[in-house]
Amino acid sequence: MDIKKCSLFADVAETENFTKSGERLGYTQSGVSHILKSLEDEVGFPLFIRNKQGVKLTANARQILPAVRSLLANHENLEQIISEINGLETGSLTIATFSSISIHWLPKIIHHFQEIYPNINIQLMEGGTDDIVKWVENDMADFGFMSARNLHLLEFIPLCEDPLMAVLPKDAPIPESGAYPISDFEGQNFIISAMGTDYDIHYALDNSTVQPNIQFSSTDDHAIISMIANKLGISILPKLIIRNFEDQIASYPLDPYYYRTLGIAVKAKDNMSPAAMKFLNLTKEMIPELM
Repeated sequence: MDIKKCSLFADVAETENFTKSGERLGYTQSGVSHILKSLEDEVGFPLFIRNKQGVKLTANARQILPAVRSLLANHENLEQIISEINGLETGSLTIATFSSISIHWLPKIIHHFQEIYPNINIQLMEGGTDDIVKWVENDMADFGFMSARNLHLLEFIPLCEDPLMAVLPKDAPIPESGAYPISDFEGQNFIISAMGTDYDIHYALDNSTVQPNIQFSSTDDHAIISMIANKLGISILPKLIIRNFEDQIASYPLDPYYYRTLGIAVKAKDNMSPAAMKFLNLTKEMIPELM
């Protein structure tokens, strides 16, 4: 099966639009239609159904998509190994990540990485825990920066601890001990990260048997910070997320101490591509200066 056909099929499955995928991969719309028709003839069944919004996968196409993505990932890995043997450092890398890591870690890491390996292209996919797990499991991303919680079947390479912090309006009373008792959240108006986006905060509350009065739930960390700053409630957020927002909110360590373990999730550490291993090793080197 032709790799270019498979790549186009997987891209259209993501964009659900022939024109958009053609622009991304350098084909005209008629060229996309011709290639996919050829692939349909090869597999023996239709792959897409047209609708007003674009195209949707057929039931049969949904069945083969995971295998096609796995084929593309293995082909990319093979190309990188061959390049490395020949003394070249080329390839592509797709990284799934929390937005907090894409803001505070990845710009410096990617800048340094591209200085060393300028011919390795990098793409980012931002999302919550469930998104990242899905992208890595389905070979849409080479690996994911995420927390160690709710990994499903992925393997995890820990990098550092990120403390969970009590986050309050700027003029809130300062705790006498300097730490905020998690029990004090009981019954208070609370703004929580949506389940599926975050699991560590939900775990801390459940483990402490604390039941705040949930006012709002959001997948956007910055929206939560803004709501706290405007006194709509209080919250718990990882320290990395609230970095650079100290002028808008007050934050204190939790009592007892809770944290999330940040690291890299992969399908199999032994099968990481050369480019992914290079990125992982550089990240490990740079972690002390990023925290």
